[in-house]
Amino acid sequence: MAAPINFMIEKVALGKWTEERLDRLIAEGSEIADTGERIEFLSRQFLGTPYREGTLIGDVREPEVFVVNLHEVDCFTFLDYIEAMRLARSFGTFRENLARVRYGDGTISYQARNHFFTDWCLHNRKFVEDVTEQVSPFWSRKVQKILNRKEDGTLFVKGIEPSARTLCYIPADTVDSETMDGLRTGDYAGIYTDAPGLDVTHVGIFIRKDGRPYLRHASSLKGSRQVIDQDFAHYIAAKPGIIVFRPKA
Repeated sequence: MAAPINFMIEKVALGKWTEERLDRLIAEGSEIADTGERIEFLSRQFLGTPYREGTLIGDVREPEVFVVNLHEVDCFTFLDYIEAMRLARSFGTFRENLARVRYGDGTISYQARNHFFTDWCLHNRKFVEDVTEQVSPFWSRKVQKILNRKEDGTLFVKGIEPSARTLCYIPADTVDSETMDGLRTGDYAGIYTDAPGLDVTHVGIFIRKDGRPYLRHASSLKGSRQVIDQDFAHYIAAKPGIIVFRPKA
């Protein structure tokens, strides 16, 4: 049995939603048997949600606060909320799932928070798996990195120890029609970076609509600072590559 979650320090901003509406939405989503289609349905409800960076509260000096902010999201919290919803059957179980998706062991603390995309998979193996190599067995590449350590030795995220990690990614210039066919609606896509100390620079959800591939993501670009659908091939064309996580049924 999972340990109970301590929600004593909490901040909730539901925006256009109420707990009753979220209960109905999550219940409706739970009736969709296909995992990818459930994620597509839930994430579609958040198209147009404003982008805002830094909605989470907590650092090496300030105590961590359990934040539920559906009014404004960044690319990472958007995925947190959708993954927690797809595992839920009510608003109450959504909150519990969110704590376990966002934090490595369900303990609400800055140190336990997933600060990197591959943390998200490493700590949530019950929920998602890395299928990057499976999607592109020939073209995928593996690289060793020390996450959180910049080239000059300083840290990206203060108070978090650097960790050695093997990353698997698909170079963007190899993503052909065969690779696209290996991607599924509901896959979580990270935009790989060559930069030392980082795994990805952005994340989103792979969506196939009317036979065309899209990245559904919280965009920070000027003029589109909201959750949008963007042509997937066009978006990744100038990027180093992609990392693909797949939700487990």
